[in-house]
Amino acid sequence: MPKATIFEIKQFAVHDGPGIRTTFFFKGCPLQCIWCHNPEGLSSRRELSFYPRKCVGCGQCYMVCPHEVHHRRPEKHILHREACVQCGKCISACIPEALSFVGQEYTVDELMSIALEDNIFHEQSQGGITCSGGEPMLQSLFLADFLKVAKNYHLHTAIDTCGYVPWRSFERVLPYTNLFLYDIKHMDSEKHEKLTGVPNEIILENIVKISRAGIPIEVRVPIIPGLNDDVSNLEKTADFLKNIQTLTQIKLLPYHALSRAKYEALGLISDMPESTGDEHERMERARGVFERCGVL
Repeated sequence: MPKATIFEIKQFAVHDGPGIRTTFFFKGCPLQCIWCHNPEGLSSRRELSFYPRKCVGCGQCYMVCPHEVHHRRPEKHILHREACVQCGKCISACIPEALSFVGQEYTVDELMSIALEDNIFHEQSQGGITCSGGEPMLQSLFLADFLKVAKNYHLHTAIDTCGYVPWRSFERVLPYTNLFLYDIKHMDSEKHEKLTGVPNEIILENIVKISRAGIPIEVRVPIIPGLNDDVSNLEKTADFLKNIQTLTQIKLLPYHALSRAKYEALGLISDMPESTGDEHERMERARGVFERCGVL
């Protein structure tokens, strides 16, 4: 039976589409945005997470680990992640819950059972389910099956996507999707690749195709200080979005650097920009550009 790897399930979500929603965060992403707030969604594999600040130095993980993943040093706890076989013994033994796995496999029926727990709230608020990530479209075969079942229950369905997947992946889910939440990060392909690891041509082509298919699209534009918030890029973004016929809303997303601890917990190096302290002013300037261009 097909399964998807999910790293978080957020019930009673209110920022992932209309109404109250159940949001499923799929693991795996084709982009490597330097400002990524969900690094736990980058890899498609289940990962071992360790928060040093929660560790009390009890030593239980050292004693139970059969593969010497954990090593005690006077100054800190050392993890040899490459030796981990994910047996879970250290997690079960960790009293302060400093250790955990990020990512769990679910079947369609298991995810749907969770979604239906909130169905009364979906109905009363005209909400539904949202598949986010990471990038849910990387698991498009499973996603299509899941959304098809959701439609059988008359649930409103939304997909939060970066758009960097082959068009055939979108074709699989179009019949079962009510709304796309679509990221536009930079209009210059070379700069887009520098900031995210990939060029933007496929992303821009796919949003046009979705619009032509008649599916509503809510565009999200992250405002990253000094990287994509210059007037020229914002004007080009606004001009491009004027041609998206099924555009329902543009949301400008403020930047924060609060996710550094997640990188540390996963053993990743963070390239997140520092907060500048004037994010509010930058957001207002960006909003002014979009308003002058007539798209807000």
